Amino acid sequence: MTLILLASACLLAVTLGYASLCAGSPFGDCRKCRGMGRALKTDRKGRPKPGKTCRRCKGHGKRIRVGRHLYNVWLRLYRDGTDTKQPGFKPAAKG
Repeated sequence: MTLILLASACLLAVTLGYASLCAGSPFGDCRKCRGMGRALKTDRKGRPKPGKTCRRCKGHGKRIRVGRHLYNVWLRLYRDGTDTKQPGFKPAAKG
């Protein structure tokens, strides 16, 4: 029983840590260009030079974290479902 409690406590700690990371820093470095915005190439002498703009991040060097993206989708769904100013919305009849 204590092993299950330890595993669930570790899982809870990791989840809360990732949630706080997504809240504090919603954007991370692009994994393809490592935050440079461009792929680095080398010339014939071996010196690095800038290559093409990164297609994944479109040259920004940043990407949205998965947890933050899921939170944004959930929030958008929640707001769309509870918006009372939508056309055709009728409140429930009382009585």
